[in-house]
Amino acid sequence: MGTRDGGAGGQQHRTTRKGSEEEELTDVQADEATKERKDQIDEDVDSILDEIDEVLEENAEDFVRSFVQKGGQ
Repeated sequence: MGTRDGGAGGQQHRTTRKGSEEEELTDVQADEATKERKDQIDEDVDSILDEIDEVLEENAEDFVRSFVQKGGQ
């Protein structure tokens, strides 16, 4: 009985180690995918901000006039 338990325990240990390695690989892949997604979002945000800057440069006077209160109010 003691030998049987030891053998099963050894296999279980190997399975756990293999599972940990697969889990680590999955985590690394998820981290890479997350980084790629973050980089894409950062590029999109920068593009939007650049577009906003361009619009404000072209229409700065109109933009400011819309906030100026008439009659000194």
